[in-house]
Amino acid sequence: MKFIIGSTNQAKVKAARAVIESHFPGSELFEVNVPSGVNNQPFGDEETRTGALNRATRSANKQIGAIGIGLEGGVRIVGDEMFVCNWGALAMPSGKTFTAGGAQIPLPEEIASEINKGRELGVVVDEYFKVNGIRNNEGAIGMFTAQTITRDKLFEHVMQLLIGQLKYFENG
Repeated sequence: MKFIIGSTNQAKVKAARAVIESHFPGSELFEVNVPSGVNNQPFGDEETRTGALNRATRSANKQIGAIGIGLEGGVRIVGDEMFVCNWGALAMPSGKTFTAGGAQIPLPEEIASEINKGRELGVVVDEYFKVNGIRNNEGAIGMFTAQTITRDKLFEHVMQLLIGQLKYFENG
């Protein structure tokens, strides 16, 4: 099987690779940088899910017979708090798609306030922790959970949900 992930973000690629290798040994995974078609900072489940679907579809269209993968992180409001959210999608050669969402945690108010001003979570978190490139490594989720769950592990969970649906619908 051939899979193409619509990102070169190493946390996303690592997650996809781990799950694909465990379920489909010998499969190939290619990385391409495709646009999500949504804002740089997706806001809400709908926009974040749309970004994942766009990435998956655009990736699948890069090679006949390939399964496209889209993974997208965003933020959403629940009550009066801002949470990180994440969505994934698979686009099959047939055009069928699968989607899944992952775990969410609230962000500190000082981070949420900056995002509400139009800034991107990754940039704000880098500044907050005085580091560079958190989105490619542990992610905001890793920083705000004391590394108990990192961005790649969060996206691995989403990938497991996607691959589980794929297996169910192919075999059921």
